[in-house]
Amino acid sequence: MVLTALTGSKKAINVLQRLSSLGVGAFLLVNSALALAEASEQSFDMPKGSELAIQRLLELRPDIPILEVYPSGVEGMFAIDLPGGTTLFATRDGKYLIAGELFAMGEELVSISEERRNSERVDLLAKVPAADMIIFPAQGKTVDYVHIFTDVDCGYCRKLHREIADYSAIGIEVRYLAYPRMGLDSETYEKMSTVWCSSDRKRALTKAKLGVEVPAAKCADPVSDHFNLGRHIGVSGTPAIVASDGRMLPGYLPAADLLARLQK
Repeated sequence: MVLTALTGSKKAINVLQRLSSLGVGAFLLVNSALALAEASEQSFDMPKGSELAIQRLLELRPDIPILEVYPSGVEGMFAIDLPGGTTLFATRDGKYLIAGELFAMGEELVSISEERRNSERVDLLAKVPAADMIIFPAQGKTVDYVHIFTDVDCGYCRKLHREIADYSAIGIEVRYLAYPRMGLDSETYEKMSTVWCSSDRKRALTKAKLGVEVPAAKCADPVSDHFNLGRHIGVSGTPAIVASDGRMLPGYLPAADLLARLQK
């Protein structure tokens, strides 16, 4: 069964307010609000057995922007994905709704929710053309690679970039995507657009992160696409490092520490 939900910017804000009244709002990522504000018509499939739970949820919160519904892996419970990386869990009988992480208790605690998000990040980032990124390859053998959502005016983004040779030296390929934290109508967006439109993007990015003005350039740049992708997969600040297996490693990490995290 396919259900279509309509949302708008005002409705999106209402969603957060209404969820807060349920005690759910505390679990929503801040950037979910931004993602919801631009949400438009959305449709999703309802797997067999989930109909009552979803019907009940929509009766109580008709504006909630559902992206996907699927079996959670726990008998009698379905997972509900919202924009910005938030997942809710509803019981089959429509009586209970849970916000938070779902963990499997085996030899250790494993977040089923995060594993799914990791897989989604891998799939989505694989669709970004290499030509749309600014790539600093590893020296010699590539041990691993990371995607980094970056902002030219972010202090720790600048610190990370000053050490780009260190990442390269130990075999880490860095694939930069643009993420102007202040939004698409900010001065930083204009700077990043110029960088991505420059004939030598690597040099332009390095200059911009040193605070040096880069000659203005215009083109059909991918900055807004990168920004929207970042919000969708849960980026809320920069630098946001996404490992090759989809794990999100928010914040600056020195090269050696990053390699250790990648090899875990």
